[in-house]
Amino acid sequence: MADRGASAPSLPDDWPAHPDHPILALNRLGTFDWDLDAGLFHMDAQAYEVFDLTPEEYDGRPESLAVRVPLTEGSRLDAVVSAAMKDGSENYGAYFRIRRRDGTPRWTHTQGYIRRDETGRPRRVVGVVRDATQELEDSEARSLRAAQDEALRQQTGVVQVVTAALAHARSVQDVIDALKDTQGIPNLGATSLVMGLVEAGRIRLVAEGPVGSFVPGTRITRIDEPYPMGEVVRTLGPRFIESPQEFADGYPILWPHITELHITSAAYLPLIAQGRPIGAMGLLYNDRLGFSTEERAVLVALGSSIAQSLQRAMLFEQEKDLAQNLQQAMLPRTIPSVRGADVAVRYRSASGSGTLGRDIGGDWYDLIPLPGGRVGAVIGDVQGHDTHAAAVMGQLRIVLRAYAAEGHAPAAVMARASVFLDELDTDRFATCLYAEADLSTGVVQVVRAGHIDPLVRGADGSCRRVPVEGGLPLGLSAEFKSLEYPVSTLELESGETLLLCTDGLVEQPGTDLGDGMRSLIRQVAEGPKDVRRLADRLIEVAEDRGGDDDVALLLLRRRGPDTAQAVGRLQQHVASGDPEALSLARHMIRAAVRAWGAGERADEIELVADELITNALMHTEGSAIVTLRVLCGGERRLRVEVEDSSSALPRRREAGADGVSGRGLLLVDEITDVWGVEARGGGKAVWCEFRMPEPA
Repeated sequence: MADRGASAPSLPDDWPAHPDHPILALNRLGTFDWDLDAGLFHMDAQAYEVFDLTPEEYDGRPESLAVRVPLTEGSRLDAVVSAAMKDGSENYGAYFRIRRRDGTPRWTHTQGYIRRDETGRPRRVVGVVRDATQELEDSEARSLRAAQDEALRQQTGVVQVVTAALAHARSVQDVIDALKDTQGIPNLGATSLVMGLVEAGRIRLVAEGPVGSFVPGTRITRIDEPYPMGEVVRTLGPRFIESPQEFADGYPILWPHITELHITSAAYLPLIAQGRPIGAMGLLYNDRLGFSTEERAVLVALGSSIAQSLQRAMLFEQEKDLAQNLQQAMLPRTIPSVRGADVAVRYRSASGSGTLGRDIGGDWYDLIPLPGGRVGAVIGDVQGHDTHAAAVMGQLRIVLRAYAAEGHAPAAVMARASVFLDELDTDRFATCLYAEADLSTGVVQVVRAGHIDPLVRGADGSCRRVPVEGGLPLGLSAEFKSLEYPVSTLELESGETLLLCTDGLVEQPGTDLGDGMRSLIRQVAEGPKDVRRLADRLIEVAEDRGGDDDVALLLLRRRGPDTAQAVGRLQQHVASGDPEALSLARHMIRAAVRAWGAGERADEIELVADELITNALMHTEGSAIVTLRVLCGGERRLRVEVEDSSSALPRRREAGADGVSGRGLLLVDEITDVWGVEARGGGKAVWCEFRMPEPA
């Protein structure tokens, strides 16, 4: 303490103040009276005890207290007193340390009252000093306990946050990400995390950090090797390492590889689920030594929560793998190449539910090669999102494919598939759309069972929805005895693309089906021309949007001039008493003749074919099958065949002047270049041929 005004030795009459006051002494408070003008610092007996001095050792000068007050503490105390005197304060207070006689430190507190003269000049300081060591120790203890309690509350809160985040984990990586998240392990104070899973008597490391801290040879270790994770798996108890020396002594093989991480302590926890160790986790620290009882309890609880989440995630991944394998087994392994068309198929599983098995559904696609250059395209959706829906889908896909390959008409294919699903003794129904396309003519027959309409993208990039009259979903139509499925016909021009999809590609959360369909039409119109790239783009949009429904998609683009006309073939089943089937057959014949380059004789060919079909339906009891094909070898010819189940041969007869029938074969004989009759098993086929010009 500096000497203040030593050149003015005169002392006031009441100096020193409060000498040896009994009440103050009773409270262990020493008093002092500091005359600033005389530079004398008087202390009572209790003040001498506080400073650990005797009257004989002190000359009354404040600077002599430096024997007990270290220089740094004296400078800090002088700064406090000087500031109070300069800013007009009436008092001041400060804690400072002294060095006792035996060299031990002691915290001391002083509080002084500054007396000034009429001009405001400080003349005297009267105050008290006391031993504050116990006070500060108690305060520090309280602060430490408060800090520990706050740290425990924070750790408990972190455990709650981590547990909540782990509840949404659907994979082992999700668990690891939740622990490494900013709300996870870092808030527990850990520097890094290591985690391993038990597999066949070994521990496989699945998480380690920070980057670059991997210890060679520890990616896969045996449980009996001298590593901490192996130890906690063997003992089923936690291992708390409280100092670097303990780490080095306990694990001499591991310690040299992690010394650069400056690890000071670590907590290794066994991950136990249903009484069985499934892995182990280690939390490494570089800023602490030891763990309190409460901290250990919190970490053990965290390990239990992580183990439960890991087990759920592992079961989910196993279930997901099973579901995906089942889904892939039920879908076609490969899609056959189709002459005259570019084809792309895609499937995307549902992703938004978080329930085991919900990543699989009943959506499917199929492409069925048919005779005569035709192809059947199928898109469907079995009700539900589980393995049962996938199993039903697989069976339904196979029988529908079989019915189509047998040669049944599209309406019959759909009706038979509905009966099959109804007889399968399941509570599921299915929506479906079956399109049978003749790529040589571009004629597409479409049958719809409760499914969404197809789209057609034009060669110019435009896209339109094709309204298709439909029937009830498969299974329901058989249950309600309503198996009529109307057939709609459209023509797919060269360069046009037919798009079939399930409603997962159309439906969007918060919007109706119409808005979703308009959005899909816009995406198709703006998408790439190549069907594979377009399919990828549509699936990417579905992935970005997410959702709880799976998606199946089939694109079929009819190619242009490379379609081989010389092998063109078209076949159509015409049922007796079905005027729609007869109209459809006429439509197909007209389109085929135009596509094959026989447009000049289109009216003649259509007239003759219509006459042959009508004769078969009128003079036999069954249905008729009409077949058109282009023959090569010398000159090109178009052959028309109408097959029925009657063995009775047609005969020419005179119709008479007023007759309304009997001219059919005369007309055939007159218009065609050649015609004839062939026996076909129990029936026959009436055929005729027309010469066609060579293609340019």
